[in-house]
Amino acid sequence: MGEWIVEVIARGGYLGIALLMALENIIPPIPSELIMGAAGVALAEGRFRFWPLLWWGTVGSTLGNYVWFVMAHRLGYQRLRPFVHRWGRWLTMTWADVEASTAFFRRHGQWIVFAMRFSPFFRTLISVPAGLARMSHSRFLAFTFAGAAVWNALLIGGGVWASGAIHKVDAILGPAIGVMFLAAFAWYLWRVWRWRD
Repeated sequence: MGEWIVEVIARGGYLGIALLMALENIIPPIPSELIMGAAGVALAEGRFRFWPLLWWGTVGSTLGNYVWFVMAHRLGYQRLRPFVHRWGRWLTMTWADVEASTAFFRRHGQWIVFAMRFSPFFRTLISVPAGLARMSHSRFLAFTFAGAAVWNALLIGGGVWASGAIHKVDAILGPAIGVMFLAAFAWYLWRVWRWRD
C-alpha cells in the first residue's frame, strides 16, 4: 500500500470511506481490501479512530449492497433479465451468474447473505437473489451489516498489522500496489472486451 494511497484515503475522511465502500459494491473493480487496508494503515498513523472507521466503512458497504437488493426486489425476476442483458457487460455479470447465485441462495437460505461478505465475487452478487427472493429489507440490512462489519474489521486489522512494514518497504510495495491496481483494472477491461452474454 503506497503512502500516496494511504494519504488519499485519509484525506477523504470517514464520509469518503463510506462513499468508496458503497461504490466498491456498486461499480467494479474497486477493491474493498485496498480501501479498508489503507484506512487501517491511516488508523495506525493516528489519522482515524477505529470505531468510526468501522462504522462508516460498514455503512458504505451495506448501502452499496442495498442498491442491488432494492433493484432486484422492485424489478423482479423477469424484469431484471433485460437490465442484466443490457448492462451486464459493464457490470461483468451474466444472467447465468444471476441464476446460479439465486439457486445457491435458495439452497443455503438467508444466512448466506452474511457468509458471502467474505467472498470477493459473490459478496455483491448475492444481493440480487436476496432481492428476487423478497427477503425482508430489515433482515437483509442486518445480515449484510453484520457480515460487512466482520470483514471490514479484519481488513482494518490487516492494515494496522502491515503499517509497521509500510515505511520500510514502500519503495517496493508502492509500485507493487500500483501494478496490482492496474492488473485489476486490466482484468475488468478484458472481461468487458471478451463479454459473451
